[in-house]
Amino acid sequence: MPKFFNEMYADGGAARPHYREFDQWLARQSPEVIEQKRAEAELIFRRVGITFAVYGDNAGKERLIPFDIIPRVISAAEWSQLQAGLVQRVSALNMFLHDIYHEQKILKAGIIPPEQIFQNAQYRPQMLGVKVANDIYAHIAGVDIVRAGEGEFYVLEDNLRVPSGVSYMLEDRKMMMRFFPDLFASHRIAPVEHYPDLLLDKLRSAAPAGVNDPTVVVMTPGMYNSAYFEHAFLAQQMGVALVQGQDMFVRDNTVFMRTTRGPKRVDVIYRRIDDDYLDPLAFRPESTLGVPGLLDVYRSGRVTLANAIGTGVADDKSIYPFVPAMIEFYLSERPILNNVPTYQCRKKEDLSYTLANLAELVVKEVHGAGGYGMLVGPASTKAEIDAFRQRILAKPDGYIAQPTLALSACPTFVEAGIAPRHIDLRPFVLSGKTVSMVPGGLTRVALQDGSLVVNSSQGGGTKDTWILEN
Repeated sequence: MPKFFNEMYADGGAARPHYREFDQWLARQSPEVIEQKRAEAELIFRRVGITFAVYGDNAGKERLIPFDIIPRVISAAEWSQLQAGLVQRVSALNMFLHDIYHEQKILKAGIIPPEQIFQNAQYRPQMLGVKVANDIYAHIAGVDIVRAGEGEFYVLEDNLRVPSGVSYMLEDRKMMMRFFPDLFASHRIAPVEHYPDLLLDKLRSAAPAGVNDPTVVVMTPGMYNSAYFEHAFLAQQMGVALVQGQDMFVRDNTVFMRTTRGPKRVDVIYRRIDDDYLDPLAFRPESTLGVPGLLDVYRSGRVTLANAIGTGVADDKSIYPFVPAMIEFYLSERPILNNVPTYQCRKKEDLSYTLANLAELVVKEVHGAGGYGMLVGPASTKAEIDAFRQRILAKPDGYIAQPTLALSACPTFVEAGIAPRHIDLRPFVLSGKTVSMVPGGLTRVALQDGSLVVNSSQGGGTKDTWILEN
């Protein structure tokens, strides 16, 4: 079994300095008390309606995301490095998005092959030459961070379309403060509860030119979407309307929403719906989720969409290997956070290596998400590997491969007691006139022993993430 970095304990078994106080507290708790608190948390989550729909799950349309009451703790120094790296990365990604829809300097410089952009399913030619407010495309970015080796941080992927999970970050914190106020009294834990205020501030700052008191809305596909709880939660927390496409219409090159007092102009739409469904006149004619004519209003600069149309090209896994080069190209800086080493199966030598080492690699579809469409070699049977080999051979440019990382682990309360389980971290980076973030993120945990798949859609759970202040 590969050696992995334990977040809480050093190799000798002693708690790491930033975990010592918590470790002493945990030693004083009986398993019965921990189990009681876990059961109470589940009851509250169910009562509040904090659920996640799992498509194709025969057990039911919705279920709880398991919540683990042992937090993930990050020191102030570690967070300082992470935050700097995340701000740098998201800044470069926004510059890249502006560039490919305008001057295309990075393509002319030969750093990224043009076909990687123009043949990408997420590239939107309708956005060519379109001016967006403050040149910001990804107002909300969820960047997945993993820890491997001796504790080095790596970026696993960038989520720039409609990243989800921040409501669980906020609700996990609320639950921990409710159950364990003594822990918050004895630790200097950076707050995250101001996230909705920070988000609203960024959205308002992205309003079209000349709008001084913008109307912001959250656009949802509806209650059957897997993240509907989060859509409703964020709208409520920001004090703005939650709308569906049918609640809005276009007139006189302006977007309006229907209200009990008549039509009201909409200036900023925080959309939680994919590009393809935003405007049936521009994308999918059969879609009933969007607003006919929305794209024309957007292209004329009279409404802001967050995130912008066409951001998906920058978080596609085929573009991921080029992000370090983007940072150097646009910012003239060395990347603070490293990518995971990646083999691009569209390249002949990378394809040969991948096919020869499938049993040791993780292979992902470049357009895949949520833990689907991937092969985890060490956890797969020979038959599964052989079947996946045929899929790769049929479309090599549709896959990338990476080494199977020994993800860091954190003590987690499971049926057998407290045991290490693998985790990742999704911090949320907000871009407006400046780039900022709350000190924290969503820690996802793979609850199955030995599993490396933390996605909620694949049975993963969540933990509160504590950033310690100096």
